[in-house]
Parts: sequence; C-alpha cells; structure tokens
Amino acid sequence: MTIQMQSKLPGVGVTIFTVMSALASEHGAINLSQGFPDFAIDGELVELVARHMREGRNQYAPMQGVMLLRERIAEKARLLYSCEYDPATEICITSGGTEALYAAVAAAIQPGYEAVLIEPAYDSYAPAVLLSGGVPVFCQMRYPGYTIDWDQVRDSITAKTRILFLNSPHNPTGSILGADDIHALTNIVSGTGIIIISDEVYEHIIFDGRRHESMARYPELRERSFIIGSFGKTCHATGWKVGYAMGPGPLMKEFIKVHQYLTFATCTPMQYALADYFANSDTYLSLAGFYAKKRDLFRESIAGSRFTCMPSSGTYFQMLDYSKITDEPDVEFARRMTIEHQVAAIPPSVFYDRTNDNRTLRFCFAKRDETLLEAAGRLCRI
Repeated sequence: MTIQMQSKLPGVGVTIFTVMSALASEHGAINLSQGFPDFAIDGELVELVARHMREGRNQYAPMQGVMLLRERIAEKARLLYSCEYDPATEICITSGGTEALYAAVAAAIQPGYEAVLIEPAYDSYAPAVLLSGGVPVFCQMRYPGYTIDWDQVRDSITAKTRILFLNSPHNPTGSILGADDIHALTNIVSGTGIIIISDEVYEHIIFDGRRHESMARYPELRERSFIIGSFGKTCHATGWKVGYAMGPGPLMKEFIKVHQYLTFATCTPMQYALADYFANSDTYLSLAGFYAKKRDLFRESIAGSRFTCMPSSGTYFQMLDYSKITDEPDVEFARRMTIEHQVAAIPPSVFYDRTNDNRTLRFCFAKRDETLLEAAGRLCRI
C-alpha cells in the first residue's frame, strides 16, 4: 500500500534558487543567480576555525549560542545603533538566518493570526507562516522604485494581524528603508500588538553614504522586533549557516523555546572563530566599501548593453530591466539566457504570491572581478 500524505505546503515546489543553480551547472553558465560568493573567505577565519577544532571545541555549543559570540553581537549593536541587548537573554545564535526567521514566526503566531508580507518577499517568509497555521497577507512595493506603499500596509492591518515582515536592505530589489519609512511604520504599529520580524541580514552592505535603518535604533520599534542577522552574508561564508536573532526579553524567551527544539545548537568551532574574528569591528565596517566596488564594476561593465540598471542601495544584488530586449516573462527569459548566453539570474516574479512580472532580473555581484567582467561581456552581446 502506498501511503499518501496531505501536504502542508501544497503550492510549494523546489525553490527558484535550486532550479537556476542546477540549470547554470547543466549548461556551464556563470551563476549570478543564487546569492553566494565565488571567492575565498578570509584565511584568518579559516585558521581560527581550525585552531578551535584542534583545541577540542567540537561538541555541542550552549543551546543559545557561545556566550562570547553573543557578547560580540551586543557590542556591535551598541556601536552601530546605540542600544543595549542582554547577551544572556536577548540574543540567540541560530543555524542560519532562515532558522532564525522560522523560529521567530513559530514563536509569534497562532493559528488564524495574520502576517503582513511586503512583496517581492524572500521565499521563506510565507511558508513559515503557513506551517504555523497563520495567514499571509500580501502588500506590493511600488514599481519601479521598489518603495513600500505604507497606505496599503495600513489598510492590510486587521484585529488578527500579529506579524509585519520587513527586509532592509531588501532582497531581491536592493532597496533600503529611509527616515520617512521609519516614521510611517512607527505610526502604523503604535498602540498595537504587532510584532515586527526585521530581516537585516545585509545590514553591513549599504552604499552611497546611506545608513542602515535598523529596528534597533528606535526604542518603540525595538521593543516589538525580532532582528535577524547572518554571519554568512558578512563573512562570505554562506555555507556555514550561522545566523542570529536578537530582541527584547519577553519575545526572545518564546523564540528560544522554539529554537531549542528546532536545531538546539549551531556549529561550535565556527561560533568561537566568529567571536574571535569580530573582536575587530573592521571586519564588518569595511564590507560596504568592498561590495560598492563590485556593484560599480558590474554596472560600468554592462553600460553598453541593452539592459537598464535599476538603483541598488544595498545587498549584493543588482536588478536589471530587460524590457528593451524582449517581452518574454522573466522566468522564460531567465531560463533562455542561462541556456543560450550562459549567464544565470533570478526572475523576481517568483517572489510574489500572484505573479507580478516587471521584465526585470536579479543578478548577484558577490563574485570575483573576473567573473563579473566575463558575465558582463556575455550580457553585452545579447
């Protein structure tokens, strides 16, 4: 007898990242789709991991994370955002940012409660809500600037709203929150029981002198926010899957309850290595300049192409408008471009609940300069 299961995620298949990376591999394409670097991490960090392994730090880490690493995160929040988080009760190390997002949702939502998502939205948000019995409510950013329509967000709030997702710097668009956004957000959530899940994994990758508007900067927002971070993005080590969450004690108490039954603990020697590495604040303060050069190189290298660069204020992604090339839907063009021109990108329409296709593609520029130049040459020949 064949056992049948009723799917909790009937509309979910293989992620677009898996699809495009597999297609790139099959056709020998340059993979600018999935957001991971193709260059080595800092050799110092490798040596630190090896040293902690040799010194025997290979067993379970404390469930909430190595204390020294939590202290480093608290120091960073104090330095950048002038706020205090208690490393003993308000910070938790997780197995990647995605685990942190899931644990925050599971801790915050009850069956039937609603979560407001701003689209295009990273593809793990809605499934996490659905798996916890919640109801996703979708609001779309304004195109072409990819700004948040706060009137639409306000109109989406009901008595059942429990979560509001934010993502800045924003994946996939590269947009960031500004002071006006913070003002509008504060007015909307004031006096409510809404919990903000603020995905800030690209917090250190912001360009052109702009600053990161973290929820941690604002006491009224901080008291209702889970803030999600990622060492993978900051250290070019996405395969390590080390992230974290921080928030006020009452929220983190429930978060930690979920975390301990989800992954319990995260890789021990890597936590110690990161704690040592982040004793030097230059490791993250220099990141914006590093990626700004790559963004500018990529943009300059495709200046003679038929693609149009859209603003990229943060992250390591560049959105390109291809409407001068073809009217094909973005999924079809992304597939054809990978096969025929050997450059893979992500079609952002997949980040919408109901497909919204603006004839754009997302390209990752977290690559070696020679990779970006070769990819740009191929794009210019389209």
